[in-house]
Amino acid sequence: MPVKKHQEASLKFQERAGIAFKDSALLETAFTHRSYLNEAKQGGRSGKPGAHNERLEFLGDAVLELIVTDHLFRAYPTSNEGELTSYRAALVNAVMLGDIAESLGVNDCLLLSKGELKDTGRARATILANAFEAIVGALYQDQGYEAASSFIERFVLSKMSDVLASGAWRDAKSAFQEFAQAKYALTPKYAIVRAEGPDHDKHFVVSVSVGEVMIAEGEGKSKQEAEQDAASVALAQQEA
Repeated sequence: MPVKKHQEASLKFQERAGIAFKDSALLETAFTHRSYLNEAKQGGRSGKPGAHNERLEFLGDAVLELIVTDHLFRAYPTSNEGELTSYRAALVNAVMLGDIAESLGVNDCLLLSKGELKDTGRARATILANAFEAIVGALYQDQGYEAASSFIERFVLSKMSDVLASGAWRDAKSAFQEFAQAKYALTPKYAIVRAEGPDHDKHFVVSVSVGEVMIAEGEGKSKQEAEQDAASVALAQQEA
């Protein structure tokens, strides 16, 4: 991507997000996928060797989880642990974060290899979600907890009313199990198709089958998240 075009996209993102980074190199790193550095065989545009976004993603994931958990704990005092966990999962899953990132123009800012640039659908959603977490980590590093919290409140926690209205927080695995047992008298089975990435940033693909028939696949940062995603896809297929 031409430098000028990338800089313009980065400025537009900051305008949409209502933030202004003091250290632009942090934001640059948040936009930089490992594949871009591997292909270029050089440091990121910030000039820092190995300046891809995985470390910032690791930090941002923790910051995001803490802020969302704290908000939900205070906002829903009568909800039990299981309900709060489901609320949080609906807010911070790859699909939700990927959609938020795309709405903010992150897709136009990403620095990717030529191969990754061709990714679409779920693969691109995962890249966008990871970049969103990296942005949270970068903002936390750049301006602290309050700035990160304000950003998350505006763009993630603001989705909570939609999550409740749509029922997206409900446990997809339980719902699909009820469906499969009622229609086929069988219990769904889940299997790991593949697990990729370093220990701190694993990416799982899981299949769900009923009997001998594979119904759907799902993705996530944990086996449990991927199973929930697979169940959600399976349910959507039954409703289609």
